[in-house]
Amino acid sequence: MDVVHQLDIEPGMSVNALVERMSHCGFGARRLAEATAIYEKMLSGDFTKFLALSGAMVPAGMRNVVSDLIRKGHVDVLVITGANLVHDIIESFGCHCLGTAESDDAALRAEGKSRIYDIFLRDEDFAAFEELMQRILPDREEILSGRELMSHLGSKINDERSILRSAYEMDVPVFCPALPDSMIGLQAWMYSQTKKLTVDAFADIKEIVDICYGCERSGIVIVGGGAPKNFALQSMLVTPNSFDLAIQLTTDTPENGGLSGATLSEAVSWGKISENAKFVTVYADATITLPLMVAATMERLKNSK
Repeated sequence: MDVVHQLDIEPGMSVNALVERMSHCGFGARRLAEATAIYEKMLSGDFTKFLALSGAMVPAGMRNVVSDLIRKGHVDVLVITGANLVHDIIESFGCHCLGTAESDDAALRAEGKSRIYDIFLRDEDFAAFEELMQRILPDREEILSGRELMSHLGSKINDERSILRSAYEMDVPVFCPALPDSMIGLQAWMYSQTKKLTVDAFADIKEIVDICYGCERSGIVIVGGGAPKNFALQSMLVTPNSFDLAIQLTTDTPENGGLSGATLSEAVSWGKISENAKFVTVYADATITLPLMVAATMERLKNSK
């Protein structure tokens, strides 16, 4: 039986050194270390790598983490919320501002600011977003899939740190299963009232299912839950395959029956994740766990070369 190693912190120690020592601790520390070990295996092996991203990760500052992973070839399939893509586009020309969660929200509205917990956005950035969308949305006779629309938008974003632009340049398919539930969807609908734009809501299913069918081995990182988590997992469900590696970073717990807190073990019962898979859920704020896991894994990959 292994024993708990009391955690020693040293000045100047690397993120990887810290995470390695956390593997001998309990609770969330050990889970984060397990997630890092699984992620290292996923990135260093011949796995088709899925990333499912929900929550306000871009407003909180995680945009470059995701775009860098895409540009380094560590993401083969991205499933993401429309909200994160809206904020990705806003970051390409504007910014998100640090605020406080203990704000007078009525006063913020009077000042033309919107709040996401402790992050503020200005009305002028949303106005610029709307103007940009009306310029770059396609005017075409043919019906587009959601993935094709995301690729088109990525080609028009003039910012190499953009998630959409990075995915476009790296030929990584971007699936946004709840696109109407975002300002991109709202702007696309408004645009379609006077221009030719039709998006097939079901076309993405065939493409992602075909990808899942072609996977010999696959791994998935799920940040949060919601539609991206379900869309990715259900796509594997209708194939003979299952995910071989899985990591979930979430603050939700399973007792209420919601998908965002559902355990990965539960997904095994559905056949979405293999019964022989290596998987772990880390219950903590993903703005902490994602950069720690990625930083430690990048260090390990660099040291293994």
